[in-house]
Amino acid sequence: MESQEIESYRDLRVWQAAIDLSVECYTLTNDFPKSEIYGMASQIRRSSVSVAANIAEGYGRNSRGSFVQFLKVAQGSLKELETHLIICERVGLMDAPASEEMLKGAKRMVK
Repeated sequence: MESQEIESYRDLRVWQAAIDLSVECYTLTNDFPKSEIYGMASQIRRSSVSVAANIAEGYGRNSRGSFVQFLKVAQGSLKELETHLIICERVGLMDAPASEEMLKGAKRMVK
């Protein structure tokens, strides 16, 4: 595997994966009922965006300690997202295959 220099948070694979997951969440929630636009759709979108945003913000702090702290916040947002997805499946806003696929994407973030 070729090593490449990291010049920006955009070069971080974890940030790239977080962006991909957030885009998937937006796509998924487009099919939610309009009554959920300020409910679960908003919660899923907000928590997914928070993952990528915290990774970027932590990287921008130029301090290893701050970066680690923001990564922990990002991980918390990821767990929040997983919880929203599980609830959505249980209340029938999404089917099991869609939920499982999204949860797999979230799990890949921490590997």
